[in-house]
Amino acid sequence: MNELTKVDGLVPDALKPRTRKIVLEDYQLPVDIGFHDFEVGSPQRLTVTVEVWLDEASFATEDKASAAWDYDFLRTEIGVLASSQRYNLQETLVRAIYELVAARRGVTALRVSTRKPDIYPDCAGVGVELSSF
Repeated sequence: MNELTKVDGLVPDALKPRTRKIVLEDYQLPVDIGFHDFEVGSPQRLTVTVEVWLDEASFATEDKASAAWDYDFLRTEIGVLASSQRYNLQETLVRAIYELVAARRGVTALRVSTRKPDIYPDCAGVGVELSSF
C-alpha cells in the first residue's frame, strides 16, 4: 500500500473482518457422472462451487502472490478429481472435493456444492451440498 491508501488504526473494531473467504463459483466441467444407463459413458456438464473460509494467518495481508492462499489449487485439483474416474453420484464427488479442501492449511469452514444444470428443462439445476456448518 502507498501512503495515500494506508488506513492503519482508522477502521473501528466493530468493522474489522471476522471471516475471510475464497470462492470458486460455478466451475463448469464435463464429468462422467450418473447411474442411469443413458448417463454412463456420456459426460455431463457439472458446475462446482467451493467456498473456503480461512483463518487470519492464511488470508493475504500483503499484495504478493507468495502471501496468498493457493486458490489455483481448487480449480486444478477439482478438475483432476472429476476426470480421474466415473462417478455414479454427485454425493461421492462432493465428498472427495470436500475432503481434499478440508485438509488444506488454514481452512476453518467449508461449503462444496455441485449441480447438473441440464437434467430438467424447468429447473436451473439439481445437485448436492456438503458444509461444515
